[in-house]
Amino acid sequence: MNTPDLFNPYDNNILIRGLGPILSREEKAAKLIDLPYFPVGLESAERHIRLHHLARIRRYHMPRQVECRLADSIDIMVREGYVDRNPSVPGTINLINGVAKIRHQSPASVAACAVGGPAGSGKTQAILRCLGLFPSQVITHENLPPFLGPHPQVVWMSIDVPSSGKAVDLARALMLEWDRVTGTDRFAYWLTKEVIKNPIQALDEWKQVASTHFLGVLHFDEVQNFFKLLSLRERRNKKRDRAKSDLSVVEDQCLKWILTSLNSWSWPTIFSGTPDGMGALGQRMSTLQRLMSYGSHNFTLFEDVSDPYFSDEFMYMLEKYQYTKGKLVVDEALKRKILDLTAGVPRIIIALWIAANRVALERPEDHLRLSDFDEAFESYLSPLAPAVGALRSKDPNRLAHYEDMVGDGSIWNQVASRLGNSNI
Repeated sequence: MNTPDLFNPYDNNILIRGLGPILSREEKAAKLIDLPYFPVGLESAERHIRLHHLARIRRYHMPRQVECRLADSIDIMVREGYVDRNPSVPGTINLINGVAKIRHQSPASVAACAVGGPAGSGKTQAILRCLGLFPSQVITHENLPPFLGPHPQVVWMSIDVPSSGKAVDLARALMLEWDRVTGTDRFAYWLTKEVIKNPIQALDEWKQVASTHFLGVLHFDEVQNFFKLLSLRERRNKKRDRAKSDLSVVEDQCLKWILTSLNSWSWPTIFSGTPDGMGALGQRMSTLQRLMSYGSHNFTLFEDVSDPYFSDEFMYMLEKYQYTKGKLVVDEALKRKILDLTAGVPRIIIALWIAANRVALERPEDHLRLSDFDEAFESYLSPLAPAVGALRSKDPNRLAHYEDMVGDGSIWNQVASRLGNSNI
């Protein structure tokens, strides 16, 4: 008789062994930090060389408390999701073949979590970094009965909901990402077709393959793409009925497939998107418990210099990334200016910091100044000015004009082209 390890809640499960040890909150936080090497000694380098070092600030990442909590949720939900799929337990094959359901599972107990926040608040990067805490995205088992030969286990997969919000494009996105992650052409038959004539059949085919390969967790990002934003005229006319969302479903069968599948597939799910999209998704659920079983994790913008994380961690470490010979002290005046110019959006703050260093490197004195941040915003980030102004005002009427612009990628493409790096 095997004696269970009382300190290991997941003893004797081959699917969990490859997930690595259970890390403490502190250990997770340390692994989530991403600090490019500090520009120590670069002052003597030519300016065009320092300019290339400057681009590495894009990787700068200091996890917030909400991200650490999210890391805990993801770690627990993935491991717990494998408990009822232990290959050594009789009946598992019936489960992955769709013949049986997980024991004691009900619609209210579906494993899922919700991650919301404005565009640029860092929610997507946080999710991907938390998923990256697992040692490998794909684990290949040389011997996994009842399968013959090597059998891959896909720990996690993340996709953006297609901008069309349609089932046919969702099926293609899932299949393309599956083949990319696994390095196979499992869905070549489907993907070589110009049009998938039966998208629900294609989605069900993908679901069966994912089940057979013990998918650990599926992440749907940009869930607002399941919905279409009403026109300004429609939103103005709708003011009389505030109970209704500003979003309507693009294609009902696409969203219905996901909500139905939540009750039948055997892996946990992460939904993330902008607040309007998450709110609309919640309205489509028969019960919000489906989204909240592993919590709602909300990423917010920085609002005040008194925020301990903003001042004592985020800006404290960012101050070290100055690529000019003369350095600027990050005092309260600079912090306030940064918040004013960016509306506290973390992604815009990083873009502004890079742009300000670029402005300073173009001047003869080679010194970062407070005024460089104003010039940087006007020179490189000006397409964001209307959206930033709306965010600062917190005026619903102004935000209504720019909600769709902030939510898509077109505005960021303009900013990235000005900065000379499409990945910012």
